[in-house]
Amino acid sequence: VQLQASGGGLVQAGGSLRLSCVASGDTFSILAAGWFRQAPGKEREVVATTSRNGGRTYYTNSVKGRFTISRDNAKETMYLQMNSLEPEDTALYYCAAGYYDNGGSPDLYPYWGQGTQVTVSS
Repeated sequence: VQLQASGGGLVQAGGSLRLSCVASGDTFSILAAGWFRQAPGKEREVVATTSRNGGRTYYTNSVKGRFTISRDNAKETMYLQMNSLEPEDTALYYCAAGYYDNGGSPDLYPYWGQGTQVTVSS
């Protein structure tokens, strides 16, 4: 499985961005997936995850109510709608796929995209 993330950019605080992650390999529908982020000098952390069919989701506390994760298995694509962005959201965002629904650890995801930069100015 190969993942390609896109949609990052520079936005002012309070603005919105929509990240996309396109999978190739015709197996995306059987994989759990999620978004992670890594800021300079910090460890990679989970942002949001989705189960195989999208029926169950998880959000880290700092993004609850602002971010929405979704997936379209027919298009082999996952999304992260980010609203009310804050400077603290600035990071390199990665999409990942794995075999355990809503896993919170990066170690549970063997497949990773290349990352897309999100920068939020104050």
